[in-house]
Amino acid sequence: MIANAEALLKPLTIKGLTIRNRVMSTSHAPSYGKDGKPQQRYQLYHEEKAKGGIGLTMFGGSSSVALDSPASPWNQISVADDSVLPFFQEFSERVHRHGAKLMIQLTHMGRRTKWDAEHWLPVKSASATREPASRSVAKELEQEEIDRIVADFAAAARRCKEGGLDGCEISAAHGHLVDQFWSSLSNQRSDKYGGSLENRMRFGIEVLTAMREAVGDDYVIGMRMSGDEMLKGGLTAEDLIAIATEYAGRGLVDFLNIIGGQARDHIAHAVSLPNMAFPVAPYLPVASSVKREVDIPIFHAQRVTDLATGARAVAEGHVDMIAMTRAHIADPHLVKKLTEGRADDIRQCVGYGYCIDRIYIGKDALCIQNAATGREATMPHVIEKAATQKTAVVVGGGVGGLEAARVLAERGHKVTLFEKSDKLGGQVLTAAKATWREALTGIPRWLVSQVQKLGVDIRLNTEADDAAIAGLSPDIVIMATGGLPHKGHAKGAEHAVTTWDVLEGRVEPAGTVLVYDEIGDHNATSTAEHLAKQGCLVEIVTHDRLVGEDLGSTNQPVHYRELYKLGVMMSPNLELIEIYPEGNRMIAALRNTMTDAEEERVVDHVVVDYGTLPVDHLHFSMKDKAKNKGLIDDAALVAGRPQPAEINGAGEAPGYTLYRVGDALAGRNIHAAIYDALRLCKDL
Repeated sequence: MIANAEALLKPLTIKGLTIRNRVMSTSHAPSYGKDGKPQQRYQLYHEEKAKGGIGLTMFGGSSSVALDSPASPWNQISVADDSVLPFFQEFSERVHRHGAKLMIQLTHMGRRTKWDAEHWLPVKSASATREPASRSVAKELEQEEIDRIVADFAAAARRCKEGGLDGCEISAAHGHLVDQFWSSLSNQRSDKYGGSLENRMRFGIEVLTAMREAVGDDYVIGMRMSGDEMLKGGLTAEDLIAIATEYAGRGLVDFLNIIGGQARDHIAHAVSLPNMAFPVAPYLPVASSVKREVDIPIFHAQRVTDLATGARAVAEGHVDMIAMTRAHIADPHLVKKLTEGRADDIRQCVGYGYCIDRIYIGKDALCIQNAATGREATMPHVIEKAATQKTAVVVGGGVGGLEAARVLAERGHKVTLFEKSDKLGGQVLTAAKATWREALTGIPRWLVSQVQKLGVDIRLNTEADDAAIAGLSPDIVIMATGGLPHKGHAKGAEHAVTTWDVLEGRVEPAGTVLVYDEIGDHNATSTAEHLAKQGCLVEIVTHDRLVGEDLGSTNQPVHYRELYKLGVMMSPNLELIEIYPEGNRMIAALRNTMTDAEEERVVDHVVVDYGTLPVDHLHFSMKDKAKNKGLIDDAALVAGRPQPAEINGAGEAPGYTLYRVGDALAGRNIHAAIYDALRLCKDL
């Protein structure tokens, strides 16, 4: 048991509502809504946390109360009419049956949304200002519209209560309408809602007063707000403490959910949703400072990745509830594992930001390392035992191979894993060598601990071949041999080195370096940072419209911040067409992708990233002897069904079935490798 566990597992009662422990998940936007409702996928995602022992799970960040705050961006929830009630009732029953409590976050987005979505209504705010993040210019709210939105909040609160939810909170964080009224950056009114802080607080007071009148004094209402916007010209810690004490003192809120930062632009958004570049629990002091000033419970989230940190925060009196939202995405059963004495089995969040980054490019939230999260209808968090024990061989000890070995061992099979190097972890270990990405090592570290506990026969420094595999008489062979970097198609590519060469220390460039990025992900950008920190003069060049084009909103701004600080030159819209030596230096010829104009750079080194090509020679040498010819039935895989050879009894015939996962198929990412392994092996 971790230190201070008793503080974390102690119940908390708010207005007669008893939450079984001090661990929660905050409202967030996984983009699982359907038709503006929390339907099966959304409910199963939160139900898994309830099964896993969480005290309180909150959903719908942020659920819209009005038509002019559209729910369609990020596939969110609309609480603007009574059609949501049956879904709330079903959702509540689903979570309550496992002993957890369920709340929702309500909001009007104001200017922090898009006008060209769903109903095509203009975005509205305290004043006619533009938000950099949403790129929308707001219409200034008139009194009649303010009155209507206040009534919309009240009606939404009533629906929450009638739907059986245990409470709700309003969002006054991240630049939503309530805090748009608070901030002089977005509120330039001269009427009773503008000017002094007292006036700017008025709209929020009216909203909460109307909500309280709609649901009565016994229903739990809270508010999520920043304790310090950390933004030039934004709300200071002193401003926000004044707001918190005023709202709490009036009895308008039963808890405050405190964050640090704001989200008005790209870097502010990344700061308020800290990734692995930030320390653990970076804004706990912000929440603690608010707690000292109010007499109601304080909740807090933001990169609390482990239970020990959460337990300390509660035990020392900094907060009353600790939110571990992304930690529950990585492992929804973390509280259960703690209470069962299995804390070392918790799959800990590494702060990659993959979950959040996906939703801001219109995709669904997924965990970089837990492929079952968000797929609970088809993917298991707990692996069932197979009816018959089989012998399995996994070739390759990267994260795809480790996940395959873990799942097969959980199924009860006898598993042997071959890894030709002296360590497990594969490409992730290389990526983790780059500047602030060391936390990536947590992904293979957990997988290694699990396969060791499960008794997998791990053979390091052993390159598998047909004979070694045949000697084990396997029923199942999984090729997780990964990929190797290639140098691309430019003339003279043999004169380049790869990002792998740099990060793994095979070459140590000095002087001027051109880093060419064909992929647009972390690889080249983090390598450019690494080289600049080593004292190189670096230019990063990309074929894309901007450097790191595929990086998401919690990672790209951090990369840019570091690249700018290090003096790295960023050059988009250029294709590398040739590399040739000239004296003791290199000439890199580039073509502008928009104009076809050519230019050259004289540098000491050219570093390239074109992704990887599969290491698949062993697969092809074995496929003709495999019962399934090494092929995967895509329809069964996508549907989450067993592979046909296992269904039709062919698995009982002599020989083996052969499958590939991860980059052994095609160069992709960590999640793809782990998902390949889980959805294939869970039924083998």
